[in-house]
Amino acid sequence: MRVLLPGNSARRKIQLVQRALTVAGILPLAYCVVVFLNAKFYQAREARNFARELRPKRAATAAAPTPRAPVAAPESGAVVGRLDIPRIGISVMVVEGVEDGDLKRAAGHIPGTALPGEPGNVGIAAHRDTFFRPLRAIRRDDAITLNTLGGAYRYRVVSTEVVGPEDVQVLYPTGRDTLTLVTCFPFDYVGSAPKRFIVRADRLLGT
Repeated sequence: MRVLLPGNSARRKIQLVQRALTVAGILPLAYCVVVFLNAKFYQAREARNFARELRPKRAATAAAPTPRAPVAAPESGAVVGRLDIPRIGISVMVVEGVEDGDLKRAAGHIPGTALPGEPGNVGIAAHRDTFFRPLRAIRRDDAITLNTLGGAYRYRVVSTEVVGPEDVQVLYPTGRDTLTLVTCFPFDYVGSAPKRFIVRADRLLGT
């Protein structure tokens, strides 16, 4: 049986298609790597800067204790503080805002919700496939600390729930000082997830 082989022109076209498919596969991967590295570098740099600013403030407070005051309203994109949930390994810098650029490099304080140290409901969001992925293992009574230059505010997890993206009432004031963490759900969903995973924590007295 005679086998027809592609001519030079056909082979060139096949090679071009193969190269195009290779590039199409590499570009998204390269983009993800760049975003990941940018977030890592940003987190490391801002964590160092935050720790450097925090040390003299703690020393001054220890020398002459004064009532803690909430931080001033930050500009969009400015660092608000650091969120720590030790049991599940979360330690992430928090910036003001939840635009795409903010959430690629940090967790974001949701504008319109209380600022750390203020009475009310502090809302913080982050992507489920980056900084808030460990929230899948959060449990009731887990300790959360929100460190700011105005003080360290400690919370205890009281509940979790799954809601629709339109259920913004989870960010409304609750009558007590609370912290609400928001991320997309399900955690393993590919693409734009249809639900939101909510963690509610109450602020501990004296913090």
